[in-house]
Amino acid sequence: MLPKTGKSFPNEDGTDIERLVYQAAIAAASKRELGGSHRAVKTVMKWTGVSERTSKNWIVGSHGPAGEHLIQLLRNSDEVVATVLSLLARTELKIAAGLHEARETLLQALGTMDALLGVLMSDTDENE
Repeated sequence: MLPKTGKSFPNEDGTDIERLVYQAAIAAASKRELGGSHRAVKTVMKWTGVSERTSKNWIVGSHGPAGEHLIQLLRNSDEVVATVLSLLARTELKIAAGLHEARETLLQALGTMDALLGVLMSDTDENE
């Protein structure tokens, strides 16, 4: 048992607004990326290794992930990354992440275009 003297734990009554905002933000990000179905619960379980109950609690926003579980979500979910960066008010990092994602999409599109051009060029060469 903890002694009565000294510092007490902050917000023991559960009114920590930042915690509630965090929980709601993570829940919203999870729903945007995965939806609110049981499949979403299973996906979060797979990503983080948590129980079904814990995963459900995160998705409905009654609790939020901490520590290594948050890191696992960040590794797997672009929505969670964007949400955490927004909560941190680090818009420059959010913009940089968006630029990186746009670059990767453009590189994929260019690869597809190159492949299609290669097929078209080979068809043209065969017809000559």
